[in-house]
Amino acid sequence: MIAERQERDGPVTSSDAQPDSIAHRIDTTRPHTARIWNYWLGGKDNYPVDEAAGQQIRELHPGISDYAQADRAFLGRAVRHLTADVGIRQFLDIGTGLPTANNTHEVAQRVAPKTRIVYVDNDPLVLRHAQALLTSSAEGSTDYIDADLRDVDHILELAAKTLDFTQPVALMLLGVVIFIGDDEDPYGLVRRLLDALPSGSHLVLSHTITRPDMADVDEAVAFWNANGTPRLNQRTPEQVTRFFDGLELLDPGVVSCSRWRPEDTGDPTGGDPAEVAMFGGVGRKR
Repeated sequence: MIAERQERDGPVTSSDAQPDSIAHRIDTTRPHTARIWNYWLGGKDNYPVDEAAGQQIRELHPGISDYAQADRAFLGRAVRHLTADVGIRQFLDIGTGLPTANNTHEVAQRVAPKTRIVYVDNDPLVLRHAQALLTSSAEGSTDYIDADLRDVDHILELAAKTLDFTQPVALMLLGVVIFIGDDEDPYGLVRRLLDALPSGSHLVLSHTITRPDMADVDEAVAFWNANGTPRLNQRTPEQVTRFFDGLELLDPGVVSCSRWRPEDTGDPTGGDPAEVAMFGGVGRKR
């Protein structure tokens, strides 16, 4: 997850990352979104303060772990579609979060081993685990940039060392734009990233929503904003869809992550998967 800005000289690549230089940036006294998300996904890269906060949020919104899982599964389905069906061979994954199963490069390189992936995050614990994200296939390539989503020019400059911006790129923004307040022009940030990518590139984006029938989600977010860091900024489904303005939105549009092209489970009863408060979509740049 992209966290609040950290005081440092500027974005660095994985080769610059030294454990001693980032250890002081890890605050274990306050819960943090990346670590709580890891807890909900069943990971071990979290601290007691994160587990306690995660349990409290789960009491307010019992389905929170389900939508963390749904978001992760959405990532896998979207990446498989883009590699297997569209032919995308480059991914720029911003706000990647802590490594878990089926990271972007693992999903993509199982389909196309030559795929190139650049991860971007500024969470110090994620940076500490960057080596796990850099275990690429022999044919492909991965890199990691320590940067904030707001540092668009720096991200593009460093990503260009691994990615070819004359060829289509999949821009992955899963669960990250929620950290950008309206006063920071989130739509403009996404547009600047897309403007640097050629025709045929794709945007994969997910975002926690607010809706009248999801009051428990609002309560959980309010609890988080009072106790954790960084601040979350919910948006309506219509506001999330605005991030795809000017793109060709792939079917079924911006929907619950659990309902974006769900895989056939073989359940004879049929029916759509349960809706979650994390909505996502995939759009193609013409």
